[in-house]
Amino acid sequence: MILKVARLGYPSVRTVAAPVPVDQIRTHDFQKLIDDMVETMHEYSGVGLAAPQVHLAIQLAVLEVENHPRYPEMPSVPLTVLINPIVTILDSTPVDEFEGCLSIPDLRGRVPRFKQLRVTALGRDGEALDIVASDFHARVIQHETDHLKGEVYLDRMPDMRSLGFLLEWQRFMLPPPPSQK
Repeated sequence: MILKVARLGYPSVRTVAAPVPVDQIRTHDFQKLIDDMVETMHEYSGVGLAAPQVHLAIQLAVLEVENHPRYPEMPSVPLTVLINPIVTILDSTPVDEFEGCLSIPDLRGRVPRFKQLRVTALGRDGEALDIVASDFHARVIQHETDHLKGEVYLDRMPDMRSLGFLLEWQRFMLPPPPSQK
């Protein structure tokens, strides 16, 4: 089932999420929530979705980058479920790139993120995960785990002058397509 995405201004977007009790993870309702979040992320062409974005203040996020139409040049990131994630920065080199958010539709802005991180979390079935991620993968994890702290990418933008509407960003910020011969 496709869930309603909360937009910036709705209280859950700015709420610090609570940890998910381990005994809740394998329940039918929680597993259905995960499926619904994945379906919602796909429906809106997102690469990640956090529970506060669907009106739930719990530490749950899903992410996936696989043949994504908006990010065709990005390496694949398998479907990942992060429950109660803890992020440790491994390389604090700042990498500035444009980001968008399903809770802040139609806008994009340049956001510095750390180059590499480790995330430990519980996976879909409560199994322990330990993932080292770099570059775009690390960016997606940072973006989604920010949501679990009640933060959005706008909070990380040091210069708001890069903020623009998606349509204008696509017209003026993206490189032109290769010429066809």
